[in-house]
Amino acid sequence: MLRSNKDKQTAYEFVSIEQLVPQDHMLRKIDKFIDFSFILEKVRPYYCEDNGRPAIDPLVLFKMIFLGYFYGIRSERRLEQEIQTNVAYRWFLGLGLTDRVPDHTTISLNRRIRFKDTTIFQDIFDEIVLQAMGHRMIGGRMLISDSTHVKASANKNKYTKEQVLQNTKSYIDELNEAVEIDRKNNGKKPLKPEKDVVEQKEVRVSTTDPDSGYMMREGKPEGFYYLDHRTVDAKYNLITDVFVTPGNVHDSLPYLDRLNRQTKRFGFKVEAVALDSGYLTNPICHKLKEKNIFAVIAHRRYHPTQGLFHKWQFTYDAERNSYTCPNQQELLYSTTDRHGYRHYKSDPEVCKSCPFLTKCTRSKNHRKVVTRHVWEDSKDWVRENRLSKAGKKLYKKRKETIERSFADAKQLHGFRYCRLRGLRNVMEQALMTAAVQNMKKIALHLAKQG
Repeated sequence: MLRSNKDKQTAYEFVSIEQLVPQDHMLRKIDKFIDFSFILEKVRPYYCEDNGRPAIDPLVLFKMIFLGYFYGIRSERRLEQEIQTNVAYRWFLGLGLTDRVPDHTTISLNRRIRFKDTTIFQDIFDEIVLQAMGHRMIGGRMLISDSTHVKASANKNKYTKEQVLQNTKSYIDELNEAVEIDRKNNGKKPLKPEKDVVEQKEVRVSTTDPDSGYMMREGKPEGFYYLDHRTVDAKYNLITDVFVTPGNVHDSLPYLDRLNRQTKRFGFKVEAVALDSGYLTNPICHKLKEKNIFAVIAHRRYHPTQGLFHKWQFTYDAERNSYTCPNQQELLYSTTDRHGYRHYKSDPEVCKSCPFLTKCTRSKNHRKVVTRHVWEDSKDWVRENRLSKAGKKLYKKRKETIERSFADAKQLHGFRYCRLRGLRNVMEQALMTAAVQNMKKIALHLAKQG
């Protein structure tokens, strides 16, 4: 028999919101296993104790923000509408079926005014990491880092060209000291003090979002982007660090500073790291070896001049501090330049009659020059790690950990595009996205453990 349910919607029912949310709902697990009480203490300095109108509960405010990132709701206006009709969202916020949902502008005003230029979002992310450590889900012994591009809210055709300062290398003082020691050990005079030269480069600056960077990389999309530099712990793939830079900043530049921050903030005793080929630089290899951290970094493919010998075909002798060419002739040490490279030069008189001359060099004076960095030993050590059995096993974890973390952030949490403009706002988005990813992993893991 056919029946119509059109009158059901006007009927009154006596029901509890607790009954309407399934017991296995993800938000129930998060509410059970994640302690949000720390938020009240973190935001207390930003509220007046005895003046002004009563504020919306900060816990409700931040839970609304978390909901937007949990379910990839990129619009705050849309978030308000979803909470209005979703019973599980209301239950998570502590709102009844008839309670008024806070206006979407409340989130915007608090973010733009109350929490502007504060560390509240970083503090929340750090607190979630500390809770994961309390549940023994982060070991801090094996870390995997990489970066991914996030499209800025900017038209790639609207820009101006400007001259900007080159990025200052944090290791420059240590490198200068290493160069002076190396020159002294090889009987060379100290280099004359270099004049203060301001190095500049021409870049494209977006007129829409000046903080973003124009990215031009092989195999990557071209346009204005930000880079999300992320580190995960290999134990349960929980995110331990997030840092955002413009899209034209090299991956390797912020790495050492971010590694130091994690060891200081969380007390990590890092034993091993796995990195992409973009991090295969002499300063990073040197520091990791100095810290006694087992480093595995992917091989970077070089493209030498067509028809000439590769550098690996020249054998280095550490005891004699020289190279031997494929014709078994010796290239002797000449000097060490300001950039930390030793120069090894052949004898032009010998090279003139060499049968391999056309495959070795095309210089007019028939002299072959091979360079070697003062920290090249550290890079060789990293290469040996990569080829070892333990190194191969560690590097395979990248696709299961950091790559998966980026994929989830983009596919499930709306991190493929920047919601707002400006480095500070993108940093907030990156931190909150990583925080909710960690919350989900913690809650689901603890629920599975019972």
